[in-house]
Amino acid sequence: MSDLQAPTSAATPPSADPPTDAPDTAAHGQLRLVLARFVRHRMAMTSLAVFVLTVLFAFAGPLLWAWDHTVHREILPNQPPSWDHPFGTTNAGHDVLGQLMRGTQQTIKVALTVSVLATAFGAVWGAVAGYYRGWVDAVMMRTVDVLMVVPLLVAVAAIGGNVRGGTTWWVVALIIALFSWTTIARVVRGVVLSLREQEFVEAARAAGASDARIILRHLLPNAAGPVIVAATLLIATAILLEASMSFLGFGIQAPDISLGLMIDNARTAAFTRPWLFYPPGLFIVLICLTINFIGDGLRDALDPRQTMVRR
Repeated sequence: MSDLQAPTSAATPPSADPPTDAPDTAAHGQLRLVLARFVRHRMAMTSLAVFVLTVLFAFAGPLLWAWDHTVHREILPNQPPSWDHPFGTTNAGHDVLGQLMRGTQQTIKVALTVSVLATAFGAVWGAVAGYYRGWVDAVMMRTVDVLMVVPLLVAVAAIGGNVRGGTTWWVVALIIALFSWTTIARVVRGVVLSLREQEFVEAARAAGASDARIILRHLLPNAAGPVIVAATLLIATAILLEASMSFLGFGIQAPDISLGLMIDNARTAAFTRPWLFYPPGLFIVLICLTINFIGDGLRDALDPRQTMVRR
């Protein structure tokens, strides 16, 4: 009888707790997917390589080149390109290559500073407006609408012309950032309006999370994709604004130099001494194009609905 007796209980597998690193694994998997999409975007990768080389030219080049952006008595004025001065010299005795390195460096510093400041402020502004809605949203977004109506170049030029110390690059960056955050605020507000009703936000409220924690820890990270793309494109906008301000005489001024100021100084030599006029203009176009293609690649990589990547 004992041989025919069925077992009273089936063997149960050993209990296994769910892995504690599951969220991290999912996040790493998503990051790898984004990186794979970005790497497959040929124009974005090519543009990234060109932009990195431009940054090295601007920041490492002055350490290796014999001449800086200032006037040197040893330099013969108004000389065409040569082995000693590949981009020629100016009437005052500047080495144009040294000026180009310094001008690219200052322009990139202004653009990156504007992108960081405007993105941070605009993202928080848009997230607060989208989260609270109602009269808070109305007041905050009407402020954005008023600032967007004001011509951006006119506003930054007017302030730059009346601010003492406006010739330094960081003051120029602050002035541009003051009027450049509105687009990012509208983008983030639209994303937060769709996210605030999601289950993870309701769960955070039920757990007793404060509004500030929900905005900073839950809503803004989930809006990172559009924010990163907008911040990347803002770099190109800041470069053009800084060049325009310097060209009009309201941006970085001598004895410092920027790409826009180089164009302004050589505007009468476009046909007689093209080595003074065209290199800074080409660098402005090159940087803006590479940034736009990088932003295009980031947009495709971060879009969860993207199934194919343009090559």
